Amino acid sequence: MRTLKYAILGMIHQKPMTGYDLMQEFESTLNEFWSASHSQIYPELKKLTEEGCITYTDHVSDKGPNSKIYTITEKGTEDFLAWLMKDEDMMKTPKDSFRLRVFFSQNMDPEERKDFFTRQCLQHKKRLAHLKENQKKFNHVPKADEEDFGDYLVLMGAIMREESTIAWIEKCMKML
Repeated sequence: MRTLKYAILGMIHQKPMTGYDLMQEFESTLNEFWSASHSQIYPELKKLTEEGCITYTDHVSDKGPNSKIYTITEKGTEDFLAWLMKDEDMMKTPKDSFRLRVFFSQNMDPEERKDFFTRQCLQHKKRLAHLKENQKKFNHVPKADEEDFGDYLVLMGAIMREESTIAWIEKCMKML
């Protein structure tokens, strides 16, 4: 399955975008749970155009290079909505080298282990602070029919994930 296809269709379904606009979304909003590089996005845009899922108009710019503004087609909308409603099996637990090292942490010297957990806790606290800063862009909790409702839900989940991870690491540290 080409999940990137549906990420791009979903973004363009919200509003027409250039390839640069899509890159910005992947680097900001989607970055918390999905990533894609320039070298992945542009070939996917070409495929989606060839498949008739999106179309584009050339946009002439006096400030820089010309760009293509991509719009979703009826076929693209149908494909996107069908994917959105499709049931999928849960993904396997992602590989996590930190948890693997925790598993073997009894092999560390006690001070090294304490430092190891402390550093990880600080990293997660920084990520949590970043997520909470992102949350400030919402001046209210969006309603279910508002465009940024899904963004809010994913951000809320990311905040809860970091809070839970920090609580777990702190509990581990108390057990040392």
